[in-house]
Amino acid sequence: MTTNPSPVWHPFTQHGLGDAIPLISHAKDAKLYDTDGQSWIDAISSWWVTTHGHAHPCIMAAIARQTEKLDQLIFAGWTHEPAESLAAELIRITPAPLTRVFFSDSGSTSVEVALKMALGYWYNIGEARSRILVLEHSYHGDTIGTMSVGERGVYNRAWQPLLFDVDTIPFPREGMEQATLDALDAACAQKPAAFIVEPLILGAGGMLIYPAWVLAEMRAICARHGVLLIADEVMTGWGRTGTRFACDQAGVIPDIVCLSKGLTGGSLPLAVTLCIEPVYEAHYSTDRAKTFYHSSSYTANPIACAAANANLQIWRDEPVQQRIDTLADAQAAHLSLLSHDPRVANPRRLGTIAALDIVVADSGYLSSLAPRLIAFHRDHGVLLRPLGNTVYVMPPYCITPDELAHVWDAIGASLEAI
Repeated sequence: MTTNPSPVWHPFTQHGLGDAIPLISHAKDAKLYDTDGQSWIDAISSWWVTTHGHAHPCIMAAIARQTEKLDQLIFAGWTHEPAESLAAELIRITPAPLTRVFFSDSGSTSVEVALKMALGYWYNIGEARSRILVLEHSYHGDTIGTMSVGERGVYNRAWQPLLFDVDTIPFPREGMEQATLDALDAACAQKPAAFIVEPLILGAGGMLIYPAWVLAEMRAICARHGVLLIADEVMTGWGRTGTRFACDQAGVIPDIVCLSKGLTGGSLPLAVTLCIEPVYEAHYSTDRAKTFYHSSSYTANPIACAAANANLQIWRDEPVQQRIDTLADAQAAHLSLLSHDPRVANPRRLGTIAALDIVVADSGYLSSLAPRLIAFHRDHGVLLRPLGNTVYVMPPYCITPDELAHVWDAIGASLEAI
């Protein structure tokens, strides 16, 4: 029997457990508030999207201005200034070989676009390449294509009949990196279409980190075999890993890059897929059959583009990198205080992202520990959403030292209580 009084069906939520669902009325900086005045520190940036803080005045003002001029426009054969300005700035701040920007509306769709670009490239130049290589434990979204290139398991078990086959490269665990590179080299020799990776850190797969030199070697292997490299920077982009884009740390220029989440500072849904000129040229023709047939109704929504332009203005005008560096150092300091606790395993950090595993018998995504941790932290004024027994902290860059200390104090208290 269904007991949920609300008609809303929430994502990644088992309503049968009867967990409380707070009703948030407003947010500011790193905090969320309900109508009763209770507050929570948003320690995961509302699912990794909020970078500068909630309701940043620059972004809110840009949204307000845009609503008075142009709310929506079909983007097939039409354009508008916010999209043109955003595309130009994205090309300016990304490596020169990336020359084209395709708009969509979420991280998942940006990856779908990337996969279709890769397959369309080979099809249009007349080469029979359709196999996709993926990295073990990866996650790229919840649409059919993105589930196909992600880890198979509880996320997508019910929809297995819809998913296409891929070849999986083992995750480069510490000390086993060469095995990963050898496997990739052998797989690339079979002439697949593309290899898709989350650069430097696998998010939903458990905040698994691998070194920049491995990513650089992966790029070199793909280049040697003529395999397109797709970098899914949906989570890793916009400073999360310590640099604006994770690929920067490896000196890697992918053939196709997916960006979303922090693209608008986390204020509105928007995504882009950037590609190198040959991918675009393969679709450029007087033959309409070679058109890149992909769109959504809200492609390059003007209001969302205005928010993204404001985000880029913040990067230009404010000391964003300094905030990232300060947060990264603070995360490292807090993490070190728990690193020797016998209840904690594999403490790790990359840029502003810190994670640890709590030692339990039922580890993994469906660990019974996760719902108890969520409830504990909710009761202690913190929004955390562990990945099973993996606890991670990924806050907005504006979080104060006291707020961050409260988050980590709550994590320490949860070890005692749970």
